[in-house]
Amino acid sequence: MKKKIALFDLDHTLIPFDSDYEWNEFTIALGWRDGGEFRRANEAFFAQYRDGTLNIHEYVRFATQAIREQGATESIAAHARFMEAVVLKGLQKQALDLVQGHQQAGDAVVIVTATNEFVTRPIADAFGVHELIAIELVRDAQGEYTGDILGTPSFREGKVTRVEAWLAARDLKWQDVETTFYSDSMNDLPLLDRATHPVATNPDERLRQLATERGWRILDLF
Repeated sequence: MKKKIALFDLDHTLIPFDSDYEWNEFTIALGWRDGGEFRRANEAFFAQYRDGTLNIHEYVRFATQAIREQGATESIAAHARFMEAVVLKGLQKQALDLVQGHQQAGDAVVIVTATNEFVTRPIADAFGVHELIAIELVRDAQGEYTGDILGTPSFREGKVTRVEAWLAARDLKWQDVETTFYSDSMNDLPLLDRATHPVATNPDERLRQLATERGWRILDLF
């Protein structure tokens, strides 16, 4: 029998919000960023994300500006407060049950997200998921973030590349596994197309229409 793997997008799929956006809102509240300037820039980046024109390297430099200025130690401490104040309150039972159902069935569970590892590692831990494929960040010799992406970003086609690398590290190929991928976004179409069982989860309007046309499962968790 093929090994079963459950792949999950994170933002708006397992959690009913965008973790990167909420983290940046939190840094505004801390006084680390100018709210007006940040929101104008973030709105422009989000429009590019929706349109499929986002330069992920530019966005990550923008999104990591606060933690680069504050330093890793202070940023990690602030993120722990962010988890308590925002994320843990936003976790919903139906999402936790979905993940745990796959785990109890013996499936390998992997979160595959285009949000960076700094923001998402503690969130994956809150779901009890060890395997996280996220955008990895370069650190300098002092352990501080540089704003650059390490390797292939797990964004659009990059998610397929990163999952393939994850499989290869375990001596597996696509033909060796049966994959289910849960996602809300058309940006994840490359991996949805590659998965054995694509599941449009809390899908945006375009993905809902496509899933309906293709006969894909549609799951509304929230």
